[in-house]
Amino acid sequence: MRFQTPLVPARLIRRYKRFLSDMELASGEVVVAHCPNPGSMLGMAAPGADCWLEGNDDPRRKLRWSWKLSALAGGGFVTVDTGLANRVVGEALAAGRVPGLAGYATVRPEVRFGKASRVDFLLTAPGRPDALVEVKSVTMRRNGPAAEFPDSRTARGLRHLEELAAAAREGRRAVMLYLIARSDCAAVRFAADIDPAYARGVAAARAAGVELIAHRSEIGTEGIVIGPEAVVEGP
Repeated sequence: MRFQTPLVPARLIRRYKRFLSDMELASGEVVVAHCPNPGSMLGMAAPGADCWLEGNDDPRRKLRWSWKLSALAGGGFVTVDTGLANRVVGEALAAGRVPGLAGYATVRPEVRFGKASRVDFLLTAPGRPDALVEVKSVTMRRNGPAAEFPDSRTARGLRHLEELAAAAREGRRAVMLYLIARSDCAAVRFAADIDPAYARGVAAARAAGVELIAHRSEIGTEGIVIGPEAVVEGP
């Protein structure tokens, strides 16, 4: 997945109202950038952080700038825009770059599923059971080498788990794919202290037959591609 326009470096002044951020460009100009991340962004939104913005001249957009990446203290990047995970995974699925989900003839995004929901991808192939695939972007790291999910309570995420579990109990193939959206982690674990209900939902989904897989991502200022498979720890 390549960014639509070259990213522009900036320095974070503050994030506020969840979806807004003030950024200082290299020229000294201060701009308001869209923050496409609904989570707490724990450890990702410290004032002074080095960031990269994508510009857009579409007159229908309220804000010209969108916050895409932040630099990590030890090198590398974390992806701020959680919506990019589906683009990265969608391209990888179409190219057969997710080993556990390779060999399907058709990859359909945003297919209606469950109770008023949509599954991120439906994979189909003659002679094979369909695969329902939901994708989550994992950005938080606290202690240790593992990224953690979620970074705030997520009733929507729990509902997705429950719907995948129901599909698995019906004999369908159901997969939750966690994309590690930062350069410094090779495993995913679940933040039960932040959202105990989600952690319990993961255990119940796994017991019902939902497959939990994770992949790293290779992140640069020109684009993002899926990386090697990663470990899913617990619960």
